[in-house]
Amino acid sequence: MGPALLEVAVLDPRDAPGAEEGGADRLHLATPAGLSPEPALVSGVCRDTDLPVFVTLRLNDTWSTTGGEMTRLVGLAEDYLGSGAAGVSFGFLDADLEVDTDTCAYLAGQLPGVPWSFGRAVDDTLDLRRSWRRLADLPDLVAVCTAGSPRGLDSGYDELLGLAADPAVARRLMPGGGLLAEQVPWFVRAGVRQFHLGRQARPGASYKAYVDAGHVRSWRLLLDSAVERAARSAG
Repeated sequence: MGPALLEVAVLDPRDAPGAEEGGADRLHLATPAGLSPEPALVSGVCRDTDLPVFVTLRLNDTWSTTGGEMTRLVGLAEDYLGSGAAGVSFGFLDADLEVDTDTCAYLAGQLPGVPWSFGRAVDDTLDLRRSWRRLADLPDLVAVCTAGSPRGLDSGYDELLGLAADPAVARRLMPGGGLLAEQVPWFVRAGVRQFHLGRQARPGASYKAYVDAGHVRSWRLLLDSAVERAARSAG
């Protein structure tokens, strides 16, 4: 990995070569609906790349889970890790639309030492600043993928950039959800060093197309250039 991490969303083993050739640092695997994939799919992606793969842990289309689901989620995580995954991605909210720290801490505790990212559930919380405070002490959390708004970075960019003024937030902040090229330098200047690509890595911004090396490479070059310029300015 270079001075900044570029994560690319993949759906299929055929997405992996384009992401790797284009300069991605990590893959994020989920179904098209954003749910947990079958272990066989995870195994196939991990076989086709040398990059670390994080896999989504989510069994329904809400941001909550149940005790019965939790048992299955732990089992799936163990299967994913046994198939070569380097980490997982999950994020749960409680009935008050707050980060469900108890559930997240329990799941992380069942996977000691396994790095994980908190997904875009954080964008549906009522107070992003309070949510970041609740996330601060969760074990092994390495990234929070967020657009600052459920409507995407078009709406949440300004708030996210403001949050990134806190170095503890910037360290884990991973903008995703409609990231635009012109936003990257400003995030980098704020100290953000993790970025997530979804549709941007595919021709026509369509999930019907596979991840394209040229698309990923353009973002890789943009990110590396922004980091280099920020370093020169700081020096």
